[in-house]
Amino acid sequence: MLSCSSYTLIALAALLVTCHALSKCPETSGLPGIPGRNGLKGLPDSLASKFALANLKHRLFQLEAALALNGKIRKVGEKILASNGKKADFVSALQSCEEVGGTLAAPKNEEENKAIMDIVKQYNQYAYLGIRKGETSGQVKYLNGMPLSYSNWHQHEPNGKGTEKCVEMYTDGTWNDKKCNMYRLTICEF
Repeated sequence: MLSCSSYTLIALAALLVTCHALSKCPETSGLPGIPGRNGLKGLPDSLASKFALANLKHRLFQLEAALALNGKIRKVGEKILASNGKKADFVSALQSCEEVGGTLAAPKNEEENKAIMDIVKQYNQYAYLGIRKGETSGQVKYLNGMPLSYSNWHQHEPNGKGTEKCVEMYTDGTWNDKKCNMYRLTICEF
């Protein structure tokens, strides 16, 4: 499970995405750093909404920066990566991520792989990735079914010959195919 501050970040992100106009989201009135419509009297509704949205984006950026500074999250490109430091089997790790609106971290390029590796190194634990072998073909895919666009296999991997359906990341950032019932670090992406 994620920390309370991570839940706050996710809640603010959800609010940002779902609220296109402050007038449609009266619950934002009175939040710290987010002026309500009453504080913007005299401004046209569209301008007041744009101002409030910009202010909310600024506060969200500040929260991301604070969490990153404390080592709670990593931001890479458009992704936010987070871990609570707990280990779980693949299904439980995926479920934990999905419960908070994310999925297991799956690097799509070298920069994302390095960001995930930084978390793996921080906890000094191998982590499951959001990558699996197909049930019939053995082809390795992202959880959404798309083929891999990037890989960083450890030498002589994958080698599970059908019995190792999940993928873990070692502390050096390389990957290994592994059975899904092992306990590995949970790292979510949002």
